[in-house]
Amino acid sequence: MKLSVLIVSYNVKHYLRQCLDSVWRSATEAGIDVEVFVVDNRSKDSSVAWIREAFPEHCAGHLPHARLHLIANHRNVGFGRANNQALRQSKGDYILFLNPDTILTERTLTDCLRAAEQTPRLGAMGVRMLKSDGSFALESRRGLPTPWTAFCKMSGLARIFPRSRTFGRYYLRFLNEEDVTPIEIVSGAFMLCARKALDTCGGFDEEFFMYGEDIDLSYRLLKAGFQNIYVPTPILHYKGESTQKNSFRYVHVFYQAMLIFFRKHFPTTSIALTIPVHLAIYAQAIATLIRQNGIALAHYLYPRHYRRPLRVHYVGAASTHAAFEEQSERWGLTPTCSTTVPEQTDATILAFSTKDFTYQQMLDTLACSNHRTHIGTYFPDQCTLIIGSEVYC
Repeated sequence: MKLSVLIVSYNVKHYLRQCLDSVWRSATEAGIDVEVFVVDNRSKDSSVAWIREAFPEHCAGHLPHARLHLIANHRNVGFGRANNQALRQSKGDYILFLNPDTILTERTLTDCLRAAEQTPRLGAMGVRMLKSDGSFALESRRGLPTPWTAFCKMSGLARIFPRSRTFGRYYLRFLNEEDVTPIEIVSGAFMLCARKALDTCGGFDEEFFMYGEDIDLSYRLLKAGFQNIYVPTPILHYKGESTQKNSFRYVHVFYQAMLIFFRKHFPTTSIALTIPVHLAIYAQAIATLIRQNGIALAHYLYPRHYRRPLRVHYVGAASTHAAFEEQSERWGLTPTCSTTVPEQTDATILAFSTKDFTYQQMLDTLACSNHRTHIGTYFPDQCTLIIGSEVYC
């Protein structure tokens, strides 16, 4: 088996179905055998049954070169432990840890496996992740969060001097986004690892419940003498919408994971960092409270502005326009339609028919845009529209 794809799911069945569709397309283009493991952490949206109905041939084993395995946990065991469950059952020469809120292009696996085979002692590989507006996601490449690098991020120095090799090492923005380059930390949203490297270093550290486990694994791979690299082939990652990064819970869990990492790998400095990290948590919590109340006040003072229907421009076969317009009106959206991508649009969402466009075409269009319009994917056979923040069905 060439590749095993491991996906941990929690209440994202529509995004998961879209992700799986992109994986099948990419594997077909690459001409490889692939097995996919979906580990569901007890979702409340009937994800397991829904996916089993959506991909019956994959689940039943009728397609031996694209087999889908479903693992249903009785409780939420966390990201790292769920991935390790599938890792123990997988057989691929390469392992791809993949988030369900991602879309691969038809070229993704071809580009990545070619680069993997050309990299001696590959540890982990990351890719060029795009946000839903087509802009570059900084999490695509990161430097090792040493105490100094972490201080620069928490203090805001990395934001003030983003391209500095001294202050901006967390996101490595001084590197060219279009170059294949060695990096230190690979994001767990798309993390392709060599089986030999994982056999040496093990999987994720299950002490991390969520966040930080990808940093820990990346660092262990480096310390074992393997090489982590960045390949600029694009994928879409909805993280900006699917993760409430401004919430207190996110801030608290993220920085607590950072403390676990420091205690494990930099024990002499972890005590000194405890106070600054907790100060950062409380500062972020206060900022979040102010921001949320400001948004609530704005919605109260200007209700008409915030209740305006979402403008969606749909691009697909003319035979699907009527159905899309009818559905959009039922959803409370304001639609326009065309059979080709418009040169300009004032729509908030540019929705593509998944039957008429490849994922590569969608991402190429967004990457060349002004980043004011967000991507939407419309599945005509299901009458389902997926955008970064919501699903209409």
